[in-house]
Order: sequence, then structure tokens, then C-alpha cells
Amino acid sequence: SLFFITVCTADGFLHYTVTDCEFNSSKLNDIEYTQSYYYNKLEIVRFSSSVGKFVGYTEFGIKNAESWNNGPEVINSRAKKESYCLNNVGNEVEAALTKSGEC
Repeated sequence: SLFFITVCTADGFLHYTVTDCEFNSSKLNDIEYTQSYYYNKLEIVRFSSSVGKFVGYTEFGIKNAESWNNGPEVINSRAKKESYCLNNVGNEVEAALTKSGEC
């Protein structure tokens, strides 16, 4: 699993994004890309490649999800499974296989 966090603060409030590539092989069908948006430790909205759209978990998140699902954001996020995860997962699998062969 690849895991990245982006953190921003403003006026004492914490906003961060968690981007994750879950995989059990380097095949595109075996990879799930997710990007979750948090505000003060509460997940407000998430994109999941298995769902194919943004889902909101708070009133603010639902409004954002509706907007993003009708704009270029959803198209860009769908493409990230291949453009972002596939290359990185391939590198991780190759590194794991190389290390597993060492004695």
C-alpha cells in the first residue's frame, strides 16, 4: 500500500488529504486509488476508484462531492488510478520481489 499525506493549517484549523493506492498485484484491475479530504480530523469527502466518484460524509462534503462529480475533478481523479498508482505500484512490487530474492 502506498500512502501519502498533505497537511495545511489556517487559523488553528487543520485540513489534510490522504492519498492511497491499495493493491495486491501490479495489474490495474487489482489497484484501488482513494483520496480522502479531512477537516479537523473528520473525513468530509472521498474519491474511490472502485466507486468512480466523490462521496461526501458531511454537509460540506456532500456539497463538494456533488460539485466535483459534475466537473473536471471526477475525470482527473479517475485517471489517477493509472497515472499515479500504476507506476508507483509497479516500482513497489519490483522492489519487494528484488528484496525477497536476497538471502
